[in-house]
Order: sequence, then C-alpha cells, then structure tokens
Amino acid sequence: MVINMYNGIINIHKEAGFTSHDVVAKMRGILRQKKIGHTGTLDPQATGVLPVCLGSGTKLCDMLTDRDKEYVAELLLGVSTDSQDTTGRILRERPVEVSETQVREAALSFLGQYDQIPPMYSALKVDGKKLYELARAGKEVERKARPVFIHELEILNMALPVVQMRVVCSKGTYIRTLCSDIGEKLGCGGAMQSLVRTRVGRFVLEEAVTLTELEALRDAGQIGKVLVPVDKLFEDCPALHVQGQFGRLLENGNAIYPNQTREKERYATGQQVRFYHENETFAGVYTYDEERKYYKPVKMFLEDRSNGTDS
Repeated sequence: MVINMYNGIINIHKEAGFTSHDVVAKMRGILRQKKIGHTGTLDPQATGVLPVCLGSGTKLCDMLTDRDKEYVAELLLGVSTDSQDTTGRILRERPVEVSETQVREAALSFLGQYDQIPPMYSALKVDGKKLYELARAGKEVERKARPVFIHELEILNMALPVVQMRVVCSKGTYIRTLCSDIGEKLGCGGAMQSLVRTRVGRFVLEEAVTLTELEALRDAGQIGKVLVPVDKLFEDCPALHVQGQFGRLLENGNAIYPNQTREKERYATGQQVRFYHENETFAGVYTYDEERKYYKPVKMFLEDRSNGTDS
C-alpha cells in the first residue's frame, strides 16, 4: 500500500531527554513518512519549539534555520563547566560577590552584535570533525569567534546565584556561551542551568505539540490541525495564478510571463511572489526580472504525493 505524504511544517514541543534527531526519527515512525527534517538543533536537556519540515516542506529547513529565535534561559553564576551548562564537568567554582545591578549591567552589555566563540560541545565541524566528538575525546581546538546579534535581553527574575532571562537572538547564537560570557564578565563564571526555546520565526511555544499529542492527532485523523502549509510562510508575498494551459511550466520550474497569469501583474524587480496553479495548489516562490520581462523561480515546492514507502 502506498502512503500519502504530508507536506508542510509541524511545530513540535521538544521535551527534555530527546535530541533533535530523536524527534525526527520518532516522527518518521508516527507519520510513516521518510521525508522529514528539523530546522536547527536543540541540546538534549533543552526544551521548546522545534519546527519540523515534512515532504516538500523540507526545502524550508535552511530558511527556517536562518530565522531569529527567542529563548528563556537560567544562568547559574559561580560555576564554570567544560560544556558551559550544568550537565558538564565542573572546571572551577568561585564565590558570587556581585550585586543585582552589576549582573543586570553585565548581561545588558551583550545587547547588539558581539563576537562569540562557539563552545567545544557543539555540532560545528573543524577539519571535518564535529567539535563535540573532539571534546569527548578530551581534545580542545582553537575556534574562531563569529559575529552574533542579541536583539533583546530581558532579566525576568533574579535570585542570586540564579538569573532567569529572555533572549531574542540571531541564528548561530549559543545561549550556553552567552551565559558563560556573562559569568566571566562578572568575574565569577557562569553556566546555563536550563533552556526553553519559546519561538522560531513565526512558530511559538504556545502552539507547539508534543510527540505524544501528535500521535493522538494521527490516531484521530487530525494531523491537518497542526500541519502548517508551506505557502503560509510566504504570506507577505503577493499571490499569482498561472492559467491552466501554462500549468506545465510551473511543474517544470520554468519562467512565467505576466500574460500567462490570471492577474497579469508585473511587480518590481526582486519582489518575491507566490505562484499557484488555477486549482490553488502552491507551486513555488518566484521573483520578477524586469530585464527579461518574466518571473523566474527562486524555490519550487511541488508537492510529493507519495513517500515511496510500502506498508
């Protein structure tokens, strides 16, 4: 029997103890579908938003990884570890002799762009080897600092030595490293005690579902309730519909001329638009080329109807 494929994004609430890869593996079993990918790793002890892409939606993985993210983190001052969180090996303990005002000022000093050195316990690769693999082997290598951007940092609660804060940051930001950097700036060290990712782009924690909840929705035949269609991520782009006889051009990812669309619209060069078949099936994102007078494809999202899995 051929099983239909789901196409879109599901906002998963990752629970503690699962890796992001564990979530994907479990979803493949729950949905009986192979074509699934996640949009950015969360540490096993971290919880929260993990958008998971399915079918044609897997082409969105890199785009969603680039979105700003929001976290709520707990920083434990006075301790430094090899992993920069409290699951790691303690390297040093120091007294916490700072005031709440000093903590606030130190934390807020990281607002804006700052150069962050990625932690050894990360999936980044150096000479083809993942850093965490080297770290587990007791090796430490030099890492280049990378620019990251802290858009917002708000202290939610302070009961020293624990500081709870909300952080909105750019892609590539390690909250563990931010916690460690704040602790070093205060002179007492610090490690991340807990982490919840509350938002990735438009996906928020309040709308996320656990794997258990997803399984119940599958059993009830209600996966559609949590499956976000691919075109929803391009709602800000104008929509154009290709006239019936030119539908094959969309299927092949060919250029489309304005007179081949129902709307006949010509948008400014660089304006991204959503292209649909006459039956409202989403095909992909195009942009207008003023010089050539046609729309050219940016990324196609033609839906797969089968995952090729027999059951």
